Amino acid sequence: MGAEFHQWLLHIRQPEYVHVLLNPLPIYGSALGAFGLLVGLLARSRGAQGISFLLIILVCLSAWPVAEFGESGYDRVLAMSNADGQEWLKLHAHRAGNLLFIFYVTAAAAAASLLAMRYRPAKLKLLAIITLVLAIASAIAAASIGDAGGQIRHTEFRDGPPPANLRIHDEQK
Repeated sequence: MGAEFHQWLLHIRQPEYVHVLLNPLPIYGSALGAFGLLVGLLARSRGAQGISFLLIILVCLSAWPVAEFGESGYDRVLAMSNADGQEWLKLHAHRAGNLLFIFYVTAAAAAASLLAMRYRPAKLKLLAIITLVLAIASAIAAASIGDAGGQIRHTEFRDGPPPANLRIHDEQK
């Protein structure tokens, strides 16, 4: 146990390792939050809606540390990747940079919905539907970012570099 824990402590200092540990949160969490919110809306359950709003806020805000740790580990992963993996890494970073705002907008909508439950119940249904649409958009964005990320080091998931029209040049990192 001591040696395994020591090894884990060494890994947890590497930003790319922490990135890999955290990156499922926005991917699966957004989808789960959207599903829970849909069920809550259909069942007209304020409790389910409230829990879903909280989940959506947490997982969408988790995109920030995922992106920060990913950016911190970028150079190290770039250096250890082959040419195709480097292209996928550039695409992964480009998508993350362009789509990160969606998670923040979704978290803000979920927070507004949560506040509406208490202070503006007449606005709740509209805000909840907006939050649902944004949570679905966040799940799609996370899947797109994660698809490129999964192909960086997992050669079994790719048939080569990203398609030419999706390649990102170094200056666009």
